[in-house]
Amino acid sequence: MDSKFVWAVVSVVIVVMHNMQPAAALTHIVGGSFGWKIPPNNTFYDQWAKTHTFNLNDKLVFLYTTGVHNVLDVSKADYKGCTQVSNVNQHYIGPTTVELTTPGTHYFYCGIGMHCEAGQKLKISIGTSDDNAYALAPSGRQGSSGPSSSIEDPTTPEHKGTTSSAHRVHFSGAVLTFFCSVIYLMA
Repeated sequence: MDSKFVWAVVSVVIVVMHNMQPAAALTHIVGGSFGWKIPPNNTFYDQWAKTHTFNLNDKLVFLYTTGVHNVLDVSKADYKGCTQVSNVNQHYIGPTTVELTTPGTHYFYCGIGMHCEAGQKLKISIGTSDDNAYALAPSGRQGSSGPSSSIEDPTTPEHKGTTSSAHRVHFSGAVLTFFCSVIYLMA
């Protein structure tokens, strides 16, 4: 066989295999530098979630003080009414890390006092179900729309190191190999 042909086939196989690899899971600090506490307004966590894209196996880290706050993983009905009829999971020791292992919409809130009614609640969507609250970025992990109110945006440059690892820059060696192969074949 011609060595150029073999080189081209190997390059194509590398590129295809690279593109089949799942994206690495990300860790999102809920609320960014603000953390998990009673927010300045009822839409704070909704606005934070709109600036992120969540995928399977990502992790949510809720930073809070044990005894002052908690994290309840609840049903849609409980989320809307700030009730505790169908708790999926309860976390009382902060900080709490929750791994997102199922697609769909997930609902969280603080079950202490009136914290949920005060806006300490989070709704996130994973995957592409019709129930998604927010559009997912087609190829990246970070959404492009930001908050529309004047609250502190936890994704601004001064907070980049504290929000999440969602800003991954990934250079593909397989793509480089492919382009080198094309150049080699043209020579």
